[in-house]
Amino acid sequence: MMIPSIAYAMAPPSGSEGGNPLTAFLPLIIIFAIFYFLLIRPQQKRAKDQRNFLDSLSRGEEVVTNGGLIGKITGLTDNVVTLEVADKVRVKVVRAQIAGKPPTTDK
Repeated sequence: MMIPSIAYAMAPPSGSEGGNPLTAFLPLIIIFAIFYFLLIRPQQKRAKDQRNFLDSLSRGEEVVTNGGLIGKITGLTDNVVTLEVADKVRVKVVRAQIAGKPPTTDK
């Protein structure tokens, strides 16, 4: 007969159930906001800038590839860019592999 009375004594008070569910999710919301503003949003901006750069490529521009080749654009199609890396040496590169403009060198 002692066992049921012990079980009732260990149970939480009936009035403490529930509570505000917002307080349970508030830390998760704050962490997501921090991740959004510090990681996700800047990455989306960089991707948009890269997409705009690739769309604005034109003949005669000097570019660098993700592999490190620096060359002048001699031909463009929708997916392929032809680069001249030396006199009469041309390389075809997938357009998505163009990293950007080469760093400037002071001579």
